[in-house]
Amino acid sequence: MSNAVQISLFSTLAVKKALDDILLDAFREKTGITVDGTFDPTNVLTGRVKDGARPDVMIAVSGSFAQLAEAFDLGTRTVVAKTGVGLAVAPGHELPDIGTVDALVATLTSARSVAYSRTGASGVHFAALVRELGIDEQVNARATVVEKGFTALAVVDGRADVAIQQLSELRFVPEARIAGPLPAETQHYSEFSAVLGRPAKPEAAELVRFLTSEAAVEAYLETGLEVAP
Repeated sequence: MSNAVQISLFSTLAVKKALDDILLDAFREKTGITVDGTFDPTNVLTGRVKDGARPDVMIAVSGSFAQLAEAFDLGTRTVVAKTGVGLAVAPGHELPDIGTVDALVATLTSARSVAYSRTGASGVHFAALVRELGIDEQVNARATVVEKGFTALAVVDGRADVAIQQLSELRFVPEARIAGPLPAETQHYSEFSAVLGRPAKPEAAELVRFLTSEAAVEAYLETGLEVAP
């Protein structure tokens, strides 16, 4: 393939580390195709597509594509990975106990501030979770709500004591200490799929295939993602 070939990619932040650190370079070396990546939460990417953006490939929460049938060939949708929601604290801080729902509630309500994303799948889940637990007023009164991006940056720079986000996104900030996933009763898994745009450059199909290769699976596992069965 010619080095001149470039395809456009919209991708959720959850797989950014795997793509940036490993896969996009490996794909270019294997095929000669370069990828122009745009990374944002699924909700933000969906809004851009509704406004007329047409990437060759998009990676996003699997359920988001049903509303985007005009922009994507849904018959090409391919599941690539999944991840759950976790909690992180600042470097040097003790890891809190979040092994039970009661322990998680104690950690959240005793924190000076909890950082979570307004637009990301993890933030949407967390906002609903604290309402269900009856601690939303207490948590939100001093929360650090991030419009988009990596919430663990807020514990590194001191804005918050605790960060909530998908585990793969927390790992994008290596200085932060990950306490672990949320307890099973409060957990939420997001599944991510890749899909071809309508229309898409012919070479885009090669990227979708590569995203389920053995090399891709290894990259997902290395960066805190799980491989969907």
